[in-house]
Amino acid sequence: MTKASDLLVAALENEGVEYIFAIPGEENLDVLESLRRSKIKLVLTRHEQAAGFMAATYGRLTGRAGVCLTTLGPGALNLTTAAAYAHLGAMPMVMITGQKAIRSSRQARFQIVDIVATMRPLTKMATQIASAQSIPTLVRDAFRVAQQERPGPVHLELPEDIAADEAAAEIIPPHLVELAVAPAAAIERAAAMIVAARRPLVMLGAAASRPHLAEPLSAFVRRCGIPFFNTQMGKGAVNAGSNLYMGTAALSERDWVHEAIDQADLIISIGHDTVEKPPFLMGHDGPQVIHVGATPATVEQVYFPQAEIVGDVGAGLAALADRLEGNLPNGQALLDLREGILGHLAERATEDRFPLTPQRIVHDVRQVIPPDGIVALDNGMYKIWFARNYRTSVANTLLLDNALATMGAGLPSAIAASLIHPDRRVLAVCGDGGFMMNSQELETAVRLKLNLVVLVLEDRAYGMIRWKQEVDAFPDFGLEFGNPDFVAYARSYGANGSRVGKASELSTMLEAAFEEGGVHLVVVPVDYGENMRVLVKELPSVVQAK
Repeated sequence: MTKASDLLVAALENEGVEYIFAIPGEENLDVLESLRRSKIKLVLTRHEQAAGFMAATYGRLTGRAGVCLTTLGPGALNLTTAAAYAHLGAMPMVMITGQKAIRSSRQARFQIVDIVATMRPLTKMATQIASAQSIPTLVRDAFRVAQQERPGPVHLELPEDIAADEAAAEIIPPHLVELAVAPAAAIERAAAMIVAARRPLVMLGAAASRPHLAEPLSAFVRRCGIPFFNTQMGKGAVNAGSNLYMGTAALSERDWVHEAIDQADLIISIGHDTVEKPPFLMGHDGPQVIHVGATPATVEQVYFPQAEIVGDVGAGLAALADRLEGNLPNGQALLDLREGILGHLAERATEDRFPLTPQRIVHDVRQVIPPDGIVALDNGMYKIWFARNYRTSVANTLLLDNALATMGAGLPSAIAASLIHPDRRVLAVCGDGGFMMNSQELETAVRLKLNLVVLVLEDRAYGMIRWKQEVDAFPDFGLEFGNPDFVAYARSYGANGSRVGKASELSTMLEAAFEEGGVHLVVVPVDYGENMRVLVKELPSVVQAK
């Protein structure tokens, strides 16, 4: 006979769990004691939402479900944003929450919320563990469901009386599950369409960034020689240093990369997930689209492909390349546009104006981050600039969220990345608004003795909404705020803090922070006047001039 909480932890160890990100409560005390004797590392966070963001990012970077643990009621409810973040972003995660005893009610309804029902619309599966005997089966099923395509979060609720029970049950070993390969007829149909295309273009979407797809995707692009662009969450899926890279669709239309999209007569859409803001608006008079994915396309008003290759993406692309390699006379027809598109993105990237322009900030960050370094973005106006201008050459090295697009995820995501890759440079980039939503996790980073740099872009406003307000001709109202002294704030947590005072200091300060090691916060004032000049006034004029 084994205590149920020990059985749970043994089942988690069986799944290869390395970390549990958590704020435990009294309903988790049996589990906490079992973890004390486990090889699994407990990462205590300062907010449950941050624990969820860390677990989701672990899943995103490894392909294995990250795990987070909270108590009942208010603690569990604080996971809902992270659950949606993982659900829309297709990040495998297992959430374990506590609950009062289900065989007695000595505290009546105190703190009791139906968390299982709350989590069902936000997860792939949500269930209560009602018997200790069922723990190995439910844990194995939770990880299987979380990690299979399309990945996402799963919720398990463990009541405290069940956690304290004893049971005899065998741990169930994981097994390999392989996706089916697309039918030969689908491969042939798609190949014929691509060979016949006059101006083909490849698009890499969010599901192309799965860790196991980096090499198959790179091989496909290399063998076929078709120019490619990516969505925001598809960045890095193929080496953007390749001479076939055309840019990133950070906007839905009328950006420089849309010159190529608008001229394409066929788009090979690999891994596109319509939870992302549309990278282009598909119309009946536009290019044909071939959807390549592990799951069928989700048909939307702006996305309705004419052909699909559904199944193991790596195998499907290899079979497609076998039919296309050396047989594409028009494969590089759009490549002549590349120099002009990328040239426009480099404009004003070294301007000495202060406060710094977004282009200069992106440029300087790229200078100090090596190819395998990781930049974790929070959500704000700067995300568009990093998506457009930041070049990636390794998969999953620019972590941004273009699905739920929640604020507050940048710092927790960077903490998870630093835990997983302690040998790499990791930078969190946050606006002052998003940073303050989970800034308390600086203490977590310091306590974990991480090497982590946090760049806070300061404009003292909710900049993206303020920009939209201006674009829509509303008066400037209601979106400005004050900030603490960020340098002193960082130092109060035991981190280092510094403030950029002129344009030339940014790259120098970032480099010094990485060289020194430990947790550093660098605050830089940002000039968002470029938002209107480039993204509103300049780009529409490009379209009108055609």
